[in-house]
Amino acid sequence: MRSLLLAILLITAFRASAQNNIKYDVSFPNAVHYEAQISIKVHQSPADSMVFWMSRSSPGRYALHEFAKNVYNVFAVDAQGDTLSLSRPNPYSWKVSGYSDGTVTLTYTLYGHHPDGTYPGIDPTHAHLNMPGTFMWVKGLEKRPITVHFHPPKNSGWKVATQLVPTDDPMTFTAPSRDYFMDSPTELSNYKLRTWTVKSGDRTEKFRLALHFDGTRQEADHYADMAEKVVREEKAIYGELPDYDYGTYTFIADYLPYIYGDGMEHRNSTIISSRQPLKTGALQNLGILAHEFFHCWNMERIRAKAIEPFDFTKADMSKELWFGEGFTSYYDDLTLKRAGFIDDKEYASRIGRAVNYVINAPGRKYFDPVQMSMQAPFVDAATSIDDQNKENTFISYYTWGSVVGLGLDLTLRQKYDLTLDDYMRAMWKKFGKTGKHYTMDDLQETLAEVTGNKTFANNFFRKYINGEQVVNYKNLLAQAGYQLQKAHPGNAVLQLLYNKLSFNNGNATLTANTLVGSPLYNAGIDQDDEIIKIDGHSIRNRRDYERVVQSHKPGDRVSVQYKSSGQIQRADVVFAEDPTLAIVPFKTVGKSLTARQSKFRNAWLGSQQ
Repeated sequence: MRSLLLAILLITAFRASAQNNIKYDVSFPNAVHYEAQISIKVHQSPADSMVFWMSRSSPGRYALHEFAKNVYNVFAVDAQGDTLSLSRPNPYSWKVSGYSDGTVTLTYTLYGHHPDGTYPGIDPTHAHLNMPGTFMWVKGLEKRPITVHFHPPKNSGWKVATQLVPTDDPMTFTAPSRDYFMDSPTELSNYKLRTWTVKSGDRTEKFRLALHFDGTRQEADHYADMAEKVVREEKAIYGELPDYDYGTYTFIADYLPYIYGDGMEHRNSTIISSRQPLKTGALQNLGILAHEFFHCWNMERIRAKAIEPFDFTKADMSKELWFGEGFTSYYDDLTLKRAGFIDDKEYASRIGRAVNYVINAPGRKYFDPVQMSMQAPFVDAATSIDDQNKENTFISYYTWGSVVGLGLDLTLRQKYDLTLDDYMRAMWKKFGKTGKHYTMDDLQETLAEVTGNKTFANNFFRKYINGEQVVNYKNLLAQAGYQLQKAHPGNAVLQLLYNKLSFNNGNATLTANTLVGSPLYNAGIDQDDEIIKIDGHSIRNRRDYERVVQSHKPGDRVSVQYKSSGQIQRADVVFAEDPTLAIVPFKTVGKSLTARQSKFRNAWLGSQQ
């Protein structure tokens, strides 16, 4: 009798739990026109009204994306199929009211024609779904478990790749809550799957690579081998893998000519999109994979307090993006070098472009790395129609952060016989493994703890994080046998960093803001101005422009005739020396590498496994 009673109670509890689930059904009856049909069924609905929200932002993004703009044909019914009242409290949500039986099903059409890490893409070949851009959610029911069932088009051969929890039905998945559901990108297609396992302490983690691409089995095998090397090399930085939920990490990769380039990290997966085919663009695609996988430590678990909990209804800003995104950017190329995919010269070229950009960009005069991070809601795939002065006022926190990471790594190696790997491991142990979210003060204090020198940490942050200064890269790089030098010494230029001249129909028009400090800027010439003559020579095409510039040397003063706001103007312009910097191995400039420099370089750039 007791056993029977227990069985009845368990069945009752199971049914109550199942009834508590929010259930999504997703079908694609009009995929040829980029549409999905989505329904949400809610049992035990609270009170007599509910608000269904479409997110305005997405995990891994910091700007608003207003996903509600792609939703239409919205209607709701009760358990008997009777239509319920709908209203719009704001442009992002739908309020359902008038039900009495506690069950509501809301249905809508979603348009998705921009497949990348942020937006959904639906067509007869696949459904590429970023969840906040695809699914509504119910305000106040964020903690309820979720079940989602996919209905692929007939005879499509679609399978599902996702970090969602599988069930016995290959088209049905669950999530413990809204937040986990929204953090679980999903690909439905006839993809190729490659798997491998990696030991981490007493655990074995499984990795899945779902490749939707136009290519061969051999290309898939080769790319999976490359991806596994990246995984193992990045694991060596932290000494262990995260304890992935359900023991699995999933790479979802679409490498197709009709999608948009992007990469977006998630807790137990990453979704990557690129137009580069694996046959010719495997290395470029691998760089994105290396960046996003590094995020499973830095950003997903080593996580700033400012973006926790993530708010799907507003922009999410973090002052620490120079660390979360920037240090990750430092490690993506470093991982490719350590794994043997690029050589010393290529690595030097890559870090050289970043160092040149930061040192020569006028943006350092306006904002430091922390303040650049605060610009994320304006630049992180954000949309605006007005002209901005970002060429002069903004430096990407990805790039500036990577250059700060380079400088800190080389400084730690020089002064303390420590590395940036040591610092990242310390952040992992204090914050990533414990689930505690860090602040700016925590970043500084951890550096003090790692070095045992609070003064050093305070000064480094004051100068290079909360200030606009840059470390002495020339001296730091020399210890590894790299030389920082002018890329084109003695060459004259009228512009700095960017060559933003458009030549059409015999006109030479400036298509971007001239940079502060450049010869054209100093002469009062700027965006949309049309250069007519330089030093008496007509400028009708790029060849005319380059011929005149190459005939002069820095310090030469010439007259420039140009049209501005419809008026013909003249100005004296003084040529400057090309400030572009490059980093090259000593061997390239005929210098020998000492044994000490060779040892330093190998410890820095060699495999850490």
